[in-house]
Amino acid sequence: MLDWLSARHLLTPIIVMVVLVNGLLGGALYLVLLERKISAWMQDRIGPNRLGPGGVFQPIADALKIFFKEDIIPAHVDKLFFVAAPGIAVATALMALAVVPIGATTPPPQAVDLRDVEGLRTAQETYHATPQIMIAPGTNIGILFVLAVGSLNVYGVILGGSSSNNKYSMLGSLRSSAQIISYEIPMGTALLAVILYSGSMNLETIINAQVGWVRHGDRVISGIGWNILFQPLTFLIFLIAVFAECSRLPFDLPEAEQELVGGYHTEYSSLKFVFFYLAEYIHMVTTSFLMSIVFFGGWHFPWLSDIGGEGTVLNYVVRTLILGAKVGAFITFFMLIRWTIPRFRYDQLMGLAWQTLIPLSLVSLVLVMIVRELGWPPLVLLPVQLGLLVAVGALRLRRPRVSVVERTGKHPALIGVD
Repeated sequence: MLDWLSARHLLTPIIVMVVLVNGLLGGALYLVLLERKISAWMQDRIGPNRLGPGGVFQPIADALKIFFKEDIIPAHVDKLFFVAAPGIAVATALMALAVVPIGATTPPPQAVDLRDVEGLRTAQETYHATPQIMIAPGTNIGILFVLAVGSLNVYGVILGGSSSNNKYSMLGSLRSSAQIISYEIPMGTALLAVILYSGSMNLETIINAQVGWVRHGDRVISGIGWNILFQPLTFLIFLIAVFAECSRLPFDLPEAEQELVGGYHTEYSSLKFVFFYLAEYIHMVTTSFLMSIVFFGGWHFPWLSDIGGEGTVLNYVVRTLILGAKVGAFITFFMLIRWTIPRFRYDQLMGLAWQTLIPLSLVSLVLVMIVRELGWPPLVLLPVQLGLLVAVGALRLRRPRVSVVERTGKHPALIGVD
C-alpha cells in the first residue's frame, strides 16, 4: 500500500496530465477562434461574430459540424498508414509536453558530495513532497526528450503524404521531412548554448539558473537573469527554427495551397483532417512553453513571482499564470507573423537554414564556449552576439544578388524537377 508521500507524488502528475490533455484538446478549438479574430483584425474585417457574444460559441459549432461530416477514405490510398498518420501526429505532439513545466516548479536535487548519500536521499524526498506542476518532474534529459519526440511528428506527415498515393501529398511530405531535418540543426545548436550556462538539460534547473542569477552574499535575490538578456542571437536562431518546425507561415511549404492544393493532407477530410491541425497547434503550444522556459525565465517575473511566499497556494497560482501569460504572448506572436511575412520559396527556405542559420549558430556556440571557459560574466555575451548579428547582416547585404534563374538555369517553380 502506498504511503501518503508516494501517493502525493503520483497524484500531482496525474492531475496535471488530465487537465493539460483535456485543456489542449478543447483549447485548440479556441486557438482557431483566436487566430480567426487576429486575422480579421489585421485585415480590417469583423471575423466570427454570429454565435454567442463575439462569436464565442463558434468553435463548438465547428466541432459539431466536423464531427458529423462524412469521413471519406479514397480507394487508392494505403488504408493502414492513411488512418494511422493523423493519430501519430497528435500522439507525438502530446508526448513532448510530458517533461515541460506548465507552472511553478523547483529544481531536482543534485549530488554535490557522492559520499553524502543520506543527504541526497533527504533532498530527493523533500523534492518529491513538493508539488511540481508538470507531468514528469525531475527528468534530467528534458530538452533532449522534447527534441527527440517533437521530431517524430514528421512521421505522421510523411506517412500521411506517402500513403495518399497522390503526387501533391507526396511532395508536401518530402518538403516537410527536408525542412524539419534542416532546421533541427540550428535549433539544437541554439539550445546547446543555453545548456552550457545552465549546466543541465533539465528544464526545471534551466528555470532556476535564470531565477537565482542575482545574489547578495549567501542569499539569492529574485532578479532578472533571463537568457534572452545574454543570448539574444541564440533566441533569434531558435525562434526562426521553431517557426520552421511548426510549419507556420512563412515556413508552411509542406501545405502551400497555391502549389500543392493542400499538401500532405490533400486527401484527408473530417476528423482525420482536424487531427493534423490539432497536432500543429499542440506543437505550437509546446514550443511556446520551451521559448518561455529556456529564454524568458519560465514562471519567473521580477517581484510578481514572489507574491504569497514560496510554497503557498497563492504563489503557485501566480507563477502558473505568469508562465501562461508568456506562452499566450508567443502564441499570439505566431498568429501575427502569419499575416505579416509572405511565404518563402523553397530554395529560400533551405538557403536560410544551410547558408545562414547553421553557420551562424555554430559560430555563436563557439563564442559562448569561449566566454564560458574564460570565466567572463554572461553579460559579455550581449555585445558579442549583437556584434555577430550586425556583421552577418552586413555581409549578407553586401553580397551580390543573383537571381534564381541565373543561379540554377531554371524558373523558381521548376527547382527540384528534372
